[in-house]
Amino acid sequence: MKYKADKNRYSHFEYNRCGKSGLLLPPVSLGLWHNFGFVDDFKKAEEIVTFAFDKGITHFDLANNYGPPAGSAESNFGKILKNQLAAYRDEIIVSTKAGYYMWEGPYGEWGSKKNIISSVNQSLKRLNLDYVDIFYSHRFDPNTPLEETMHTLDLIVKQGKALYVGVSNYSVENTIKAYEILKKMHTPFVIHQPKYSMLYRWVEDELLDMLEEKGLGCICFSPLAQGILTNRYLNGIPDDSRAKKKDSFLHEKDITAEILSRIKALNNIASRREQSLAQMALSWILKDKRITSVLVGASSTAQLADNLKCINSVPFTDEELSEIDQALN
Repeated sequence: MKYKADKNRYSHFEYNRCGKSGLLLPPVSLGLWHNFGFVDDFKKAEEIVTFAFDKGITHFDLANNYGPPAGSAESNFGKILKNQLAAYRDEIIVSTKAGYYMWEGPYGEWGSKKNIISSVNQSLKRLNLDYVDIFYSHRFDPNTPLEETMHTLDLIVKQGKALYVGVSNYSVENTIKAYEILKKMHTPFVIHQPKYSMLYRWVEDELLDMLEEKGLGCICFSPLAQGILTNRYLNGIPDDSRAKKKDSFLHEKDITAEILSRIKALNNIASRREQSLAQMALSWILKDKRITSVLVGASSTAQLADNLKCINSVPFTDEELSEIDQALN
């Protein structure tokens, strides 16, 4: 049966302004880094995406290398858009990125004009779209002039292939340089996508203040630290953990006794708040008004529904925040 969106999809939460731009994003966005490739169950992926949209998630975040195999998440999402969500395209924010390895030879990664133009054209073909809403430089290229990378992002907007641009995995210094280059060209640079979680807090040093000052939004990836900030590791590393897989970004050595001690302490605080550890970890990030959105992955609709409960949680008390900091330190 043809999908028909829930008519109450915009009643679940308020949308956040992305910096000082006109763009609004949901507080929780769906990331397609894992679980949406050719190796995964397509019907389940379709269920997750349509369920997300029914719950008010209008932003779907991809990159050209998401899968596995690389490119397959875009291809699958393109099919879902065409088959189920075509009527709602103007209600949806689609983002993708280029910068990590995609094909052999000297032009298959990083930030050259050659790579970025080739990448955006390939992504649009896989997504079956004329444009994406946000296109990111996925990582800073130390061997290509930043002017070349930023001028190419500007060109993509002028060509109508993206409405807005952003950067991901950029340092504070390089983000400022990118901002200054793009501002001179009046390019709609609106967002930074850094890694941020309770266990990885580098953005608090300078990045968030700088983004607020420049009027840029912030959307965080890996807010649950690749699943560490969930109930999966409270009793050690389960046999089916992502940490035990060869090609995972999470490794068994990352889950130390110290980390396990921290998450158990955090889980005790979450329990008193009547939240799961994952819900509290997401609520903790969203308490900062400089954060536009958090990116969550999902392997099921139930998991996504559970994570969405973070949005309407009770505010943190000063005592809880202090206790959280003590547990983390």
